[in-house]
Order: sequence, then C-alpha cells, then structure tokens
Amino acid sequence: QINGGTPLRGRLAVQGAKNSVLPILAAALLAPGASVIHNCPDLSAVTATLDILRLLGCGVSREGDTVALDARELDGTVIPASLMGELRSSVIFLGALLTRIGEVELSYPGGCELGPRPIDLHLGAIRGLGGRITEDGGGLRAEGALRGADLVLSLPSVGATENALLAAVCAAGTTTITNAAREPALVDLQGFLRAIGATVPGAGRLGVTVGGG
Repeated sequence: QINGGTPLRGRLAVQGAKNSVLPILAAALLAPGASVIHNCPDLSAVTATLDILRLLGCGVSREGDTVALDARELDGTVIPASLMGELRSSVIFLGALLTRIGEVELSYPGGCELGPRPIDLHLGAIRGLGGRITEDGGGLRAEGALRGADLVLSLPSVGATENALLAAVCAAGTTTITNAAREPALVDLQGFLRAIGATVPGAGRLGVTVGGG
C-alpha cells in the first residue's frame, strides 16, 4: 500500500553496478601497471574478485569505494576451486589471463543458487580466437597465443561478450564480435579498455570490433 501525494526531495548516492565493476576488475589484468577504480560497491562478489586478483599476484588496496590495482607483478595462472566457487562470474578471468600470460587453469564457476549456467559460449569464443582448451572433470585449462577472428555468438550473452572482448584486446590482429550483448555493463567495460589504450568501437551494439595488440 502506497500513500502518495508528497513530493520527493533529497539526495541519494547511487552505488556502482556490480555487473560493470566485476569485468572491469578482471580487465585491469591487461594493463601491466596501476589502475584506480572508483565507486566500487561493497559486495561479497567484489571482495571475492579482489581475493582472486591478490592470489594472481596483483597489488590490491581499497579505501572506501575506491580500489587501486597494480598488475605489474601478475604471475599466477591458477584459480583454485575454493575461490571460483564463491563467484559465478569468475569465468571472466579466462579471457583476461589467457591473453595476458598465455595460459590459465580454473574450475567451473559457482557462487549462485539460480541453477547451472553453461559456459559453452565463453569456451567457443576463446577457441575461436585460437585458444586450446582442455576440460577435465570439474575444471579446465586454456593455453595458446590468441589471434584476431570473426566471432559469431549464437546468443547475445553478456559474459561471453565480455570474455571475448578481454581475450581479443591483446590478440594479434582485429576481432569482430557479431550478435554481441548490448547491456550497459559492456559500454562501461569498453570505457575502461579505451582508458588503458585498447581500440574497442561498437560496444552497446550487436557488432563490436576489437583492435588487438
């Protein structure tokens, strides 16, 4: 029951969107230097993501809603099941680590009781860029030098689009992603990738082009 008739007044601080922050934190792995990200929400998913970044060798500090990351000492390639299980979107590290270091080993993501969410689209995008993926029980290993390609997603999956973007940034040559997701989180990710020097026109539309390194 709502009793109206009273004008709304005041100020409200809008918390940063989790769906934007998590892929941006993963994207910070691509820049061998320091990144500062403001308005990070104080959520368990963000905390789990920062724990993964620390495990991989990144310098991580947080003060209020500001997170500072330094990926110069990045040397980890394995994300254990104990951390993967805390975060459904942890599969986003697949593309970023593979394109930065050339190999990655992780278990299947968890952290949510909404039911299984197959990651076939993520794996298909990585394979389309030349990554070699071996699946073994509850985990997978990816390796190989990535190269630009024309990717066509069967569904406009947000996560698969993000993984393809992150993997393509450092791949040799240009990548096009057709039937890409168009959610605002993709536009935010594009903004961060441009800020660290990537060429990524088209985010927020069905077709995205990535100029690799």
